[in-house]
Amino acid sequence: MARIKVVLPDTFAFTTEIPVRITDLNYGGHLGNDALLGILHEARVHFLRSIGMESDYDPISKLGLIMVDVAIEYKGEAFHGDVLRIQMAAADLNKYGFDVVYHAHNQAGKEIARAKTGMLCFDYNVRKLRLLPEELAARVR
Repeated sequence: MARIKVVLPDTFAFTTEIPVRITDLNYGGHLGNDALLGILHEARVHFLRSIGMESDYDPISKLGLIMVDVAIEYKGEAFHGDVLRIQMAAADLNKYGFDVVYHAHNQAGKEIARAKTGMLCFDYNVRKLRLLPEELAARVR
């Protein structure tokens, strides 16, 4: 089976830090794959706030972003007490959305993971995709 390869951009637009909680550990005593996805979601919210979006969903207009795919390439273990430094950038903008690329390291600089989530604009009122607003496209560039 071919392995997933997440292509990292040359530069990252945003960096945030998120600690690994005790509840993020699995039976192996390290960061679980499900918990890492949750951490990436939290990091994405930080990224979106940095470009002027309150979150990936507006409850008043019911417009938002929907994650349509995810790829995670695990590179190392993380443990309780580690602080993940997550670098992010938008990539592959298209008429409906963009990808968010993540590069995670622990506080010692050890690479933990590379990831990508595909984000599309979604209208929850009619449950359909919508075009990426030009204003948002300009902010993520």
